[in-house]
Amino acid sequence: MGLRVQSVSFDCADAVALARFWSEALGWRITYEEDDEVVIEPPVGSREDGVVPDILFLPVPEGKVVKNRVHLDLRPDDQAREVARLEALGAERVDVGQDESVTWVVMADPEGNEFCVLRALAPGES
Repeated sequence: MGLRVQSVSFDCADAVALARFWSEALGWRITYEEDDEVVIEPPVGSREDGVVPDILFLPVPEGKVVKNRVHLDLRPDDQAREVARLEALGAERVDVGQDESVTWVVMADPEGNEFCVLRALAPGES
């Protein structure tokens, strides 16, 4: 097959601010920054570098209205610690109808884009 995912794009009100949030959240680097487009990528030399898609932030005039149809699932080493850190960066917990017995935490970034913080993997899981 001749296709691969190059980037995941976020439409947003403030591309620079949202890119900075996600850069801090993921520990990634901003590799391109203009008013109309900001790109973040994994750290150089990390196991994700050149493997996982970049994240592209594009300003749009309209605001977010409904639940995302595509979202990121993040796998932490320590779920509670990462949820607290993300909240300190400006994310918040949200309810999108998930049952209280789920093992993940649904959150939203500062512009309301939902994402999930999954449970940490048990030793031996991948």
